[in-house]
This record gives sequence, C-alpha cells and structure tokens, in this order.
Amino acid sequence: MQVVQTKKNQKVVVLGTGGTIAGTGRSAGDHTAYTAGQVSVQHLLEALPGLEDSLQGHALFCEQVAQLDSKDMDHVTWQSLAQRALHWLNQADVVGMVITHGTDTLEETAWFLQKVLDTHKPVVLTCAMRPATALAPDGPQNMLDALAVACHPQARGVLVVCAGSIHGAGEVQKIHPYRLDAFASETGPRGWVEQGQVRWTGLCQAPELHARAPQVLTQAVTHWPWVEVLHSHAGADERRVRALVAAGVNGLVVAGTGNGTVHQSLLGALVQAQLQGVAVRVTSRCAQGQIVGQPGVLPLAPLGLNAYKARVSLMLDLMVI
Repeated sequence: MQVVQTKKNQKVVVLGTGGTIAGTGRSAGDHTAYTAGQVSVQHLLEALPGLEDSLQGHALFCEQVAQLDSKDMDHVTWQSLAQRALHWLNQADVVGMVITHGTDTLEETAWFLQKVLDTHKPVVLTCAMRPATALAPDGPQNMLDALAVACHPQARGVLVVCAGSIHGAGEVQKIHPYRLDAFASETGPRGWVEQGQVRWTGLCQAPELHARAPQVLTQAVTHWPWVEVLHSHAGADERRVRALVAAGVNGLVVAGTGNGTVHQSLLGALVQAQLQGVAVRVTSRCAQGQIVGQPGVLPLAPLGLNAYKARVSLMLDLMVI
C-alpha cells in the first residue's frame, strides 16, 4: 500500500488487479499484441494528468491486489479482492473505491462484488481497451472519470466506468472486442462523466447483498460450489451435460435460445441432472431483453442476468452456510 497524495482526512482507495489498463506492448501503435497486467497501479496513478481535480481534495491510497489478465480471473482473486475491498470500505474516512480491472470478465467481477460487499459506499470498476504503452491509451481518462464518480456523493453500489459512461453492475455487458466504448447496458447508462463532472440519469441502486456473502469471505474457494455455463444451439449434444454431472458439477446455467428455450437433446439430460441433485437455471443467450413468462420446465435464472452473472448468483445460492 502506498500513499500517493494527501490533502484531507477523507480518502479514496484504488485497488489494482491488472488487465489491459496495466498492459504493455512492443510498439505504441499495436493495440492487440500486448501483455496485460504489467504496470503497477501506483505507477498508473503517478502518471495521471489532472489527478488533483478528479480527487476533489480527497487523499488517495492504492494497493495491488492482483496482477493478471482478466480472462484468467479466478475465485481466489475474487475472494481476496472482496476481502481487501471490505477492509478499506469499513474505514470511516474512506468515501469510495476504484478498482482497475481487465475488460474480459469485468462484468462478472462487478456482479460478484455487488452481491458480496456489505457497504453503501461506491465501488467503481474501470478498465481500458488499449494498453498503457499505446500512442493514445484510454486508461488514464477512464481512471480519472472513475475517481470522479467514486468521490461523488450520489454514487452507490458497484458501478462500471468506461469511455465516459457509468453502468450498473447488473446491466453492464462487454459488447465489442476492440472499440473504446466496449460496454453497454440495455437500460442505458446510469450517467456520464463530462469534463470531470458527473451527470446522472437517476438514482444509483443500493447494494444487493446476498445471504451467503459471509461464506464467500471466509470459506476456502476449493469448497465453493462448481457451477458451469452451457449454451443451447443447433446440434447441441446431451453428452456435455452427462459428462459434467458425472464429474460432480453442482450447478448448470443454460444460455437458452430466444425466450429461454432449450434444444430437445439437452432438455432430458438437464431434467435428469436436476433429479440427481444438480441445480439448473435457464437464461437467454440474447444480448438484450429478458425471458417473458415460463417457457419451459426448467427453473429460470434471475431475470435480466446474462449467463455469466447468473452463474455467479447460482454459485452463491449453493454456498453452504
């Protein structure tokens, strides 16, 4: 942990986990052939122009929790991140938090933290689509915008800030593999950051603490339930279901076609999996909208969640108290 700047008794904390925002490449013009998670969060902050304006007089502390490519995000890192986040958020003089993260699994981490962090203070995840060594990196502006949101008195819960937009943890999705504005929410952004000023579209949601949150912080991750995601598609093969059940899977989330429909070759195997004690939930693989009604015999995941966030919720549901 390093003290970067001190001005007031109140402070903002930045936790680093790696990602493209901390990535380095061989040339400034290459935005794809780079190695993620190379630059420390302290060095990223020290290089930020206009940092004082975004902090609005707050003190700034930072800590490196992990240094990885977010495609490799794991439960050990999730647990450590949640523990360190709560350590800081429980301190009375901390007003908010920023977490630097890779874009690939950012939406999953955001939903996980929204369900397990018992705090009303803002936790703002931010990222980059270009590495820190790019000719025109987007990480610095995203970090400044995230700090402005974390310092804002209206901010609540877990938020994602990227390309000037503010998204809620439940709705945000990565929708593009290359563009700087890679994230979107079906219901639209919660707000925007413009010239360092935060403009909201409405009130932020309060945190949605899951009943199993205490277990997440203390239970060894090797004992966390094993939940996998399957996709229903043309030519789907039931052997995938049977193999996972035989291997001891605890839960299955199925990204169904359209309104949550499931290929007939999978359906019987999934029903049988339920009879064998495997929890099954169905969501839609569509990028927008949510399932309407009850289209099949299998139980639905929480409405509005994509398959990857539904996996997080089912894993938490299956935690042993």
